[in-house]
Amino acid sequence: MSLLEHVTDILVSRYHPFMLTLDSVYQASFALKAVARKTDLIRAPKMFPDDEVFLKTENLQNTGSFKLRGAYYKISQLTDEQKAKGVIACSAGNHAQGVALAASRQGIDALICIPEGAPISKVEATRAYGAKVELVKGVYDDAYNRAIEIMNETGRTMIHPFNDEDVIAGQGTVGLEILEQLPDVDQVVVPVGGGGFISGVAFTMKKLRPSIKVYGVQASGAASMLVSHEHQQIETLPTVNTIADGIAVKSPGNLTFSLTEQYVDDIVTVTDDEIAVAILDLMEAQKLVSEGAGAVAVAAALSGKIPLKGKKTALIVSGGNIDVTILSRVIDRALIKEGRIADITVELIDKPGQLLEVASIIAEKGANVTGVFHDKNGNEANINNCTLRVKMETRDRSHIDEIKKALSEAGFKIVGTGND
Repeated sequence: MSLLEHVTDILVSRYHPFMLTLDSVYQASFALKAVARKTDLIRAPKMFPDDEVFLKTENLQNTGSFKLRGAYYKISQLTDEQKAKGVIACSAGNHAQGVALAASRQGIDALICIPEGAPISKVEATRAYGAKVELVKGVYDDAYNRAIEIMNETGRTMIHPFNDEDVIAGQGTVGLEILEQLPDVDQVVVPVGGGGFISGVAFTMKKLRPSIKVYGVQASGAASMLVSHEHQQIETLPTVNTIADGIAVKSPGNLTFSLTEQYVDDIVTVTDDEIAVAILDLMEAQKLVSEGAGAVAVAAALSGKIPLKGKKTALIVSGGNIDVTILSRVIDRALIKEGRIADITVELIDKPGQLLEVASIIAEKGANVTGVFHDKNGNEANINNCTLRVKMETRDRSHIDEIKKALSEAGFKIVGTGND
């Protein structure tokens, strides 16, 4: 969040008192019947065979994300005069698409400022939902500054992605649905970026069931809410770096920070590798496509950072808008992390039969060779030697270790592995 955003937050809170109530969440739930799906809450026994874990599938929401909920309710609460002037937002992702569809459904003109480096697929998706797009040179802060300029020039209403009580109330409807679908739920795990989602969910569920535990999850490379909590004041990170771009927020809002401090029990972080594994496991075990931000709650549970034993747990899969080229790289990263892709380099004496012997050992151990790269240039120590790099599909890391041991026992020297 930029300095200008901080100033805007202060002015908004000063002249527009914070009025989040349970009634507003219920009102949002009623308003959203016109546009939002009541997404399924499904058991995940393949991923968590020993625990009662459920997935709230907001990745299957209209526009592919929960963001539609807050945007639609916020826009529905505007006055006729505000609606006539239109709305403006700044986003390169789910918020842009949520605002675009919400405004279109309510017959309101929407303009979205998007950094020019944003993926073309997201820009075109925003246009397809009915919004005008202005591409702004630079990064997010530049696009936000441009949106503020347009707001001041035209009188359009800014639809903030998280630091707004109507937006928060809209996101809180996910909490209502979980309580309807699983009344005896013990705990809920929520992705955290700017904090609007967890603020709405935690406020709603704690007001209705104070005993429920609410956990937030941030990417370790963008843990602004956790750092702010630890310092007991809003902090702005100098940079953020994570594959979970939907929650890559440098600073939480003042409203969301206050609500999180009051209603959230704990916040944990997950690494990009853990996120990648969660995305892959969701695809394989549940046939669900998740973006990085959408998978962080699952990543926290899979990596043992959330206590699951003896509890009914709801993990919110918050979005599924992931670019297919990024998805391919994420899957490869997860396969390497889980030891299901191996890359082993073996030093050989350059003579007939060596390649066959290596291949035979790998086949006997049940791995599937997917690539072979033979370098006959030798090395300075022994010009008669060569190297063989083998790429293969394996079961897990213990399987890789088994293959390496068998090769070593057969007299082959392993000089490198891509999984270390």
